[in-house]
Amino acid sequence: MPRSSRPSAPRTALAAAIALAAALTACSAPGESDSDTGSGSGPIKIAVVNARSGQLSSLGDWEYKGAKLAIDEWNDKGGINGRKIELKSFDDQGDPTAGTNLARKIDSENYIAMIGTAESAVTIAMAPVLRQAEIPNITSGQSDGLVALKSPFLFLNGPTSTTYDTTLAKYLIQDKGYKKIAMITNNGSFGKGEHDAFAKAAKDLGVTPVTDQVVTTDQKEFSAALTAIRSKKPEVVFIGSEEVEAGLIVKQARELGITVPFAGAAPQGTPVFIDTAGKEAAEGTIVSSPYLSNDISPAAQKFAAAYEAAYDEEAELHGAKAYDGATILLTALKNSDVATGKKLADAIRATHHDGLLGQFRYGPDGVGITRTTIGVIQDGKLVEQK
Repeated sequence: MPRSSRPSAPRTALAAAIALAAALTACSAPGESDSDTGSGSGPIKIAVVNARSGQLSSLGDWEYKGAKLAIDEWNDKGGINGRKIELKSFDDQGDPTAGTNLARKIDSENYIAMIGTAESAVTIAMAPVLRQAEIPNITSGQSDGLVALKSPFLFLNGPTSTTYDTTLAKYLIQDKGYKKIAMITNNGSFGKGEHDAFAKAAKDLGVTPVTDQVVTTDQKEFSAALTAIRSKKPEVVFIGSEEVEAGLIVKQARELGITVPFAGAAPQGTPVFIDTAGKEAAEGTIVSSPYLSNDISPAAQKFAAAYEAAYDEEAELHGAKAYDGATILLTALKNSDVATGKKLADAIRATHHDGLLGQFRYGPDGVGITRTTIGVIQDGKLVEQK
């Protein structure tokens, strides 16, 4: 009788087992094992996501450089457990939909953690995908909406808008004695967070804004809002908008004859804000920030020197935030033997880090630092308000 071409049952079972093992190996993330710790020998894949194009691209550039500097330093010392850390930059274009698609891509390409974004709306859009995939995310966003998500995989590498703006409101109202405060914010996630945090802080101190102007995130011309502000004769104007838009608002305000100081949070302390507004127009802007300058501490001076040596430009807050965030992540990876998923998230939460921005001690809300100080722009530079 001719031999049947059908394989025997044992051979079929063996082939199926081999195929299953191969499939499971292919699906495993770098550094991932059954115990969620790093038993592999390949590179440890970390994504950094930010706008690398468009109006917010300066944020993405600073963030990438800060994170890369920390990772390069660790790699120069041998990486983690002898494994190199591989960092790849993804451009979210400042768009929540693009960010959501990137979150899925990061998951499918087996990145075990993400640094970014600096844009709260994009981070908020990405968070559900990253949570489901159990990919820890250390973000530079500051909107209180990030905390409201209550994701155990989301961590902030800086203060929330509540911290920035409570500090600022106390300085303006209690220290400076301002009572007539105007507000201009945009309707994006960042602007809304700034609006709500500052308005509440001012109300708690007994002050209601004399006018509350809201503009769109893509607006370029602000004469109507600024004319309304000018008519109220405020003593100071609170601004809640990203660097470029904030700079345009201040520039146009000066052209309309508004001479009082502007006050705001992190974006108003950046070189892009100062360059967009113009040095003279930005003079006297009051800023609440956890990182006023590269001279605030020996650690900041060392970081700034390394940053300038690597990129031939001055460091600033966003690069420092990303450097702190990357350092926290790398420390957690080392302490957890390159854990992934929930074990890595737990290791991040357990990490105590004395960083460039201050002492990071994470609570269950994912917030690690709750302090800012007041600076003022003088001669084109942000300096501490004495």
